[in-house]
Amino acid sequence: MPAYPLPSRVQGPLVRARDWLDARGKPAWIVAMILGFVIFWPLSLALLGYMIWSKRMFGCSTRRAQARYHAPSTGNSAFDAYRDETLKRLEDEHREFVDFLQKLREAKDKAEFDQFMEQRGDKTDVYPGA
Repeated sequence: MPAYPLPSRVQGPLVRARDWLDARGKPAWIVAMILGFVIFWPLSLALLGYMIWSKRMFGCSTRRAQARYHAPSTGNSAFDAYRDETLKRLEDEHREFVDFLQKLREAKDKAEFDQFMEQRGDKTDVYPGA
């Protein structure tokens, strides 16, 4: 006896349709919703509700993001440990690079502002008596 419930006959095609749309991204979901409005509007409203509830409307689905970053085990524990360590190192390097770029932008903005202030000169006497 399986430890998980068996899918119903209706759930199978719905799951396959969801996976097919997920593979094609947000534009496929939007096209499906528009076609739903053309064919049968209550179906499209249900699809819109599902898209909002599952966060497919406002970003990538959690399921797809998890599948992308958490690969299943290969069965080789040494390779899995190496892969996990390498992925963690790459994520750390990416985070450090993004931080570096942010600091670089801030430094550039500060330099541009300082240059603007120098070109502007000392115009503090614009409003006498203030």
